[in-house]
Amino acid sequence: MDELNLLRQHQHQHQHHLVVRGLGEEIDLEIGPGDDPSFPGAALVGVTPGAHDPADDHKSLLIPCSQPAAEGQPQPTPPQVEEHDGLLRLPGQTKKKKKVVKKWREEWADTYKWAYVAVHDNTSRIFCTVCKEYGRKHRRNPYGNEGSRNMQMSALEEHNNSLLHKEALRLQTASKENAQPPEIERPVYVKALSKTAASILESILKRDPHEAEFIQSIQEMVHSLEPVLVKNSQHVQILERLLEPERCFIFRVPWVDDRGEAHVNRGFRVQFSQALGPCRGGLRFHPSMTLSVAKFLAFEQTLKNALSQYKLGGAAGGSDFDPKGKSESEIMRFCQSFMDELYRYLGPDQDFPAEDVGVGPREMGYLFGQYRRLSGHFQGNFTGPKIFWSGSSFRTEATGYGLVFFARVVLADMNKELKGLRCVISGSGKIAMHVLEKLLSCEAIPVTVSDSKGYLLDTEGFDYMKYSVLRNIKAQQRSLKEYLKSYPNAKYIDDAKPWSEKCDVAFPCASQNEIDQAEALAIINSGCRVLIECSNMPCTAQAVDILRTAKVVVAPAKATAAGGVAVGELELNPEFSLMQWSVEDFENKIQDAVKQTYDRSIKAAQDYGIMKENPESLVHGANICAFLNIAQAMTDQGCV
Repeated sequence: MDELNLLRQHQHQHQHHLVVRGLGEEIDLEIGPGDDPSFPGAALVGVTPGAHDPADDHKSLLIPCSQPAAEGQPQPTPPQVEEHDGLLRLPGQTKKKKKVVKKWREEWADTYKWAYVAVHDNTSRIFCTVCKEYGRKHRRNPYGNEGSRNMQMSALEEHNNSLLHKEALRLQTASKENAQPPEIERPVYVKALSKTAASILESILKRDPHEAEFIQSIQEMVHSLEPVLVKNSQHVQILERLLEPERCFIFRVPWVDDRGEAHVNRGFRVQFSQALGPCRGGLRFHPSMTLSVAKFLAFEQTLKNALSQYKLGGAAGGSDFDPKGKSESEIMRFCQSFMDELYRYLGPDQDFPAEDVGVGPREMGYLFGQYRRLSGHFQGNFTGPKIFWSGSSFRTEATGYGLVFFARVVLADMNKELKGLRCVISGSGKIAMHVLEKLLSCEAIPVTVSDSKGYLLDTEGFDYMKYSVLRNIKAQQRSLKEYLKSYPNAKYIDDAKPWSEKCDVAFPCASQNEIDQAEALAIINSGCRVLIECSNMPCTAQAVDILRTAKVVVAPAKATAAGGVAVGELELNPEFSLMQWSVEDFENKIQDAVKQTYDRSIKAAQDYGIMKENPESLVHGANICAFLNIAQAMTDQGCV
């Protein structure tokens, strides 16, 4: 990112002298109208008094700082910004306001632990110790004076929500040996909850305060179910039971690499709910895998399966093992060690593992081989009796195709079609590539794919020939930069995500929480009006709120994955053989599953007073429909 490059250059070029302030010493906390060079000579946009625009919370600005003045140097009062009828105006139209002065108090040292005071342009400012930058004009006042909306934001509160600060903090932490990882902030949902819903969420926060991903997924669910809980109080107890997983397994996975050195990783499996049937869910091998991630994935899979017409429960798991850079024999030994512990919890009437990030046909083959050896019989229950262990390309194709079909259904209700629309895709795995393939057949214009190092942009759009080149690059596990050798007019942007590129529809296919507040703003500014969630929970709670405020339609992953869920469950039926299906039958089956899921979600939302025109209707409807299906089964089975 250009901002990050500027940051690194700035850190080398400028040395900042820390000015230690004595207790009770007065410092100027206001910013004058000339401090923001991004608005030279232009009137600022009017804002209703007391309103809070979330977009402004997430903009960051680099302003080079000069050397601090000698101590005791006079500090002239900066010019003020006038507020009149809700409008902020530039100098020349302003009246002088009383200078706001606060005393540097002892308790601030802990509260603003990322901040220090230094002098810039003969004025004392509060700087961030990581970025060495000070806060810009902001309409939220952290110091308690609600009447002034152009107070300087403190470095801690300004930069904690800044990508610039997070990257600087990560680089700073990585440079220190034995550095402790930054503390996980407790997620807070941006929308107010009813008393009943808030009490349910609060109990989860007290029980699992550090499981950020799991809490985030619950927040969205509880928020959607508010009208359900009000209408039927019996559902409160059912929801409380549902939010506690039935079983969680954590186990050690020791393995030996090709050099003979021993390693140990941690394995997870969460069987979240079997109320509707045996569990089914993916296995993920990725360094970011934790119990919180496993619980969130299992919860999302439970809701996905509950939305379908087939009866299955939900599960998820995996390990913090990273298969990248490992040899075939190392991956095989790890998979065998992983299955040594997991096999006792699997079975055709208990739990069906499936593929996820880092686990493909190769890994599933090794896992099944060890499972068969340990169990002593050939059940083939990993992916279905007809497909056996190796996974079906039909299922990954069904998921990718289903995402595009879902986008087409959403657009049809908006009197639009996919043909000719610019589409931005993140990720370049199996699902992302199948999304790209199906977009081409729908005559859309996909312009990006991405990997962990950056993203590839072809402004002319990919075609079938370019798709073939991309597919070969991924099959050989090469970098997306190799694409530039065949098409030099394309661009590869390092250390960035594709959300600032102009588009009509966005397909996030990478990982959870890949879109934060700043990237949500970039999506809005790019012209995007429909976001199809491909990966589980790709947006943070704050990002989702920003997108909904801007009337961007968000289709949740639990609904958009209907095609993959339907075909995956059909694989478990011994009477079906996907190998005998024609392409037309295959796609018709996916489209039927997608349309039924969409209709059920919209109907559930309307039953509780949420109209189709509401940008939250799909999210709320999918959550309500899935919950009601599970709740009925839990009621019938009693308290078990």
